[in-house]
Amino acid sequence: MNGARILIIYTGGTIGMLENPTTGALEAFDWEHISNFVPELARFHYDIETITFGPPIDSSDMEPKYWTRMVEVIADNYDSYDGFVLLHGTDTMAFTASALSFMLENLGKPVVITGSQLPIGQLRTDGKENLLTSIEIAAARCPEGKPMVPEVCIFFENKLLRGNRTTKINSEGFNAFRSYNFHHLADAGIHIKFEEAFIHRPDPEKPFRPNYLLDDHIAILTLFPGMREEVMNAYLNIPNLRGLVLKTYGAGNAPKLPWLYERLKELSDRGVVIINTTQCSTGTVDMGRYDTSLQLIEAGVLNGHDMTLEAVVTKLMFLLGHNYDKQRICQLMNTSLVGEVTLPFALQTDEEVCLQRGHMAKVRGICAD
Repeated sequence: MNGARILIIYTGGTIGMLENPTTGALEAFDWEHISNFVPELARFHYDIETITFGPPIDSSDMEPKYWTRMVEVIADNYDSYDGFVLLHGTDTMAFTASALSFMLENLGKPVVITGSQLPIGQLRTDGKENLLTSIEIAAARCPEGKPMVPEVCIFFENKLLRGNRTTKINSEGFNAFRSYNFHHLADAGIHIKFEEAFIHRPDPEKPFRPNYLLDDHIAILTLFPGMREEVMNAYLNIPNLRGLVLKTYGAGNAPKLPWLYERLKELSDRGVVIINTTQCSTGTVDMGRYDTSLQLIEAGVLNGHDMTLEAVVTKLMFLLGHNYDKQRICQLMNTSLVGEVTLPFALQTDEEVCLQRGHMAKVRGICAD
């Protein structure tokens, strides 16, 4: 073992709950006493400390202000620990992972987010294994001593996934998360096998920088057959709307309704940033492939490519929060900031092309062909 220093940050969620023997209700317990429930922690020989949010946050109540609080905790303790394990409820875990991936700019240490479907005190809990393996991943080092996975990720049910590529897909099973459009970062079996070709690395020429600015003046519109014009009209009247996520069909298609095009163009002309994302779990938006998406291009709608809904929402909040002008936001939405999107080769950097082809990036001397 490498004697790593790991900080566990308990924000809330099922993993930190115990059943009250009198009422039967689930109640949060004091994570300072986690060793009482997971005595295996002592076998790591790591220096493990905990910080508990008080009161714990149910993941259904998650808001941008709590993401800012998480970033503050990580930033305040960044130089004192080798890695971070953030415990979180599952319902909005993918939103939090996506948001933190943008807010923790040029992250050089692991931030592993995990939780459980059953409380850690129950016999059949998945929480104990998720916690122990997340700690081991947060402490893992390359042979030269650098962190193995210096990015925000989610560990659940033996899979390590890039945080901003992840979506919750199951409310009952232990395999609660999936990364449909990007390879997983590690498999945890008898050994933890890291897929190093797909791991995002920081720029060694730049420092770690926490960001706290977010703007939640956005909305999500899901298209459906039979959607009426007054539904779209309602979006025109949302006060201070700055961003709209449009959930379309298939490869980014929308019905050829004149009023839909007119309302979207009106919003775009007012400065609202509109992002086209598909309702499909797997695949990418390919605007212009079919005639039904051409009107969206003409209305000023941007291509969301293969980003998850969680990544689109949080990236838009992040960019709007920095108050970039619309042209700059459009440019950055078509840029992979932290591996959140797979762009067509024509839009990719050399490093992104290397990663997409499954090779280690050699741009910063990380690996060779």
